[in-house]
Amino acid sequence: MLKPRELIKLFTAKHPVIYDNVRDVAFSLAIVAAIMLILYAYAGTWPPMVSVIGVSMHPNMEDGDLVFIQGLARGAIQTYSNSTSTGYRSFNDYGDVIVYRPYGDPSSEWVIHRAVRWVERGQVMYTDSLGDHVAPASGYITLGDNNDGIYDQKTPICYDQPVREEWILGVARLKLPYLGYLRHII
Repeated sequence: MLKPRELIKLFTAKHPVIYDNVRDVAFSLAIVAAIMLILYAYAGTWPPMVSVIGVSMHPNMEDGDLVFIQGLARGAIQTYSNSTSTGYRSFNDYGDVIVYRPYGDPSSEWVIHRAVRWVERGQVMYTDSLGDHVAPASGYITLGDNNDGIYDQKTPICYDQPVREEWILGVARLKLPYLGYLRHII
């Protein structure tokens, strides 16, 4: 009976083209796995990148941008309201841009909007003609840079609900123009 090493040598001698193709595919898969591991190590979350779909973050993020993110374990979220005093800016404005699923619903699309401020349960999120809207839980008030000051909490995106930390995938750190289209297609 032949040993596994001898079987491989015999197969290689009889089918060199198949062996070369299998070796190339295995090498390619190893490279892809290494890249995925590096991205995960950097991001601390999966997926480590998302695509911008729409214009709600215009002009700081464009439709089709590929955005790399980092999980919340990699650092605290800087809100717009806190950043105006410290001078911290991300994507040309104060505060961090976060990626979250509205209501924590895994079937909903990711939303990429700026964290405006943190509210505790029972605090006023916003006031309109109906009066004060009180936060039913602690979380972030969010806003797209191109949404004319209308918080996500005033819209069907996340109506009357602050964005809870467990809904957040991560904080946007880097964008690559147009590569989001490729990711979205794939």
